[in-house]
Amino acid sequence: MSIKTIITEPNKILRQKSKDVISVGKDEQKLMDDMLDTMYAANGIGLAAIQIGIPKRIIVMDISKGEEKKNPLYFVNPVIKNKNTELSTYEEGCLSVPNYFAEIDRPKKCDVEYLDYNGKKKVLNAEGLLATCIQHEMDHLEGILFIDYLSKLKKTMIIKKLSKQKEKPDRIIV
Repeated sequence: MSIKTIITEPNKILRQKSKDVISVGKDEQKLMDDMLDTMYAANGIGLAAIQIGIPKRIIVMDISKGEEKKNPLYFVNPVIKNKNTELSTYEEGCLSVPNYFAEIDRPKKCDVEYLDYNGKKKVLNAEGLLATCIQHEMDHLEGILFIDYLSKLKKTMIIKKLSKQKEKPDRIIV
């Protein structure tokens, strides 16, 4: 298992649509293990494969808090079957949009059909933070970032600031 580099906005890779996984085998399981290590190392609660440059419909998540026992979840080819019309608002952030947060409205509940770590078909009834996180990560599979829900002005400002951060070369101070 290894920690991968997380791609940050602006980067056209993040805007790609991810492709379905044909079957879950050892390569996909290793990818999910690496994604989980990468997510934990970055103090995230969710990560899509496209965020490490792999356009496959794979997501890992763990919304356990602090000292709680880790509870990793693996989603391959996830599909949302039902979305509640009632919305909830969470302050979202993203490992691909570092240091920026915004309140985003999303359906409060959703049902997700997916393949698990072993390729078994499952359905999850999610609500609250879990539902929000799943929808956020599934947006990545479609090339959508949470900042796309913001006003054009706010989104442009964030992308401009992120671009400037990328332009600054790493400096060594002696």
